[in-house]
Amino acid sequence: MTGNWLLAFDSTQQALRAEMLLEYADIDIDLCPTPKEITAGCALSIGFPEETLELVKQIVSNERVELRGIFVRQEGKYVPYEG
Repeated sequence: MTGNWLLAFDSTQQALRAEMLLEYADIDIDLCPTPKEITAGCALSIGFPEETLELVKQIVSNERVELRGIFVRQEGKYVPYEG
């Protein structure tokens, strides 16, 4: 998995759309199953490295990608990012 950061979604359509947008921006991502501790309507999440956080946030915002949220792995579990 790429980094300790994760985008979670409520729909597969939004996950696949985000995957396409982030790949187009040449961001190193990893499409992966949504971890059990994250309640989301979609079984897919996208992992990404911390150094791309601001760019990921910018792309998601500019392209109006619908997210469940951004999560960060801390002490072995994913918690919502409050930034």
